[in-house]
Amino acid sequence: QVQLVESGGGLVQAGGFLRLSCAASGSIFSLNAMGWYRQAPGKQRELVAGITSGGATNYADSVKGRFTISRDNAKKTVYLQMNSLKPEDTAVYYCNAEVKTTYWEEGDYYWGRGTQVTVSS
Repeated sequence: QVQLVESGGGLVQAGGFLRLSCAASGSIFSLNAMGWYRQAPGKQRELVAGITSGGATNYADSVKGRFTISRDNAKKTVYLQMNSLKPEDTAVYYCNAEVKTTYWEEGDYYWGRGTQVTVSS
């Protein structure tokens, strides 16, 4: 069993910042790619940022230059530093990770329960 637990969401004014964290725990042999997705009311879930086990990153165009994804492999944690927040960043943010529970198995994707980020204008 693998759990992803997000933290760090909240209410912030436009132009402010937040830092999200997502800690993985449970039966983990290796953590591969990790990422942050978000879903605003009435919209589809979208990729915000991703990071490979080697540290390569990619970002949605809408957050480039404002958000930074990073990870601490020893702590099995991925972070999302969000600066210059805009009202359109308001959404539930979900952590996602590809996890191998044994050496022999293919990785499976796991989701956290999400953390609310609300940016007021």
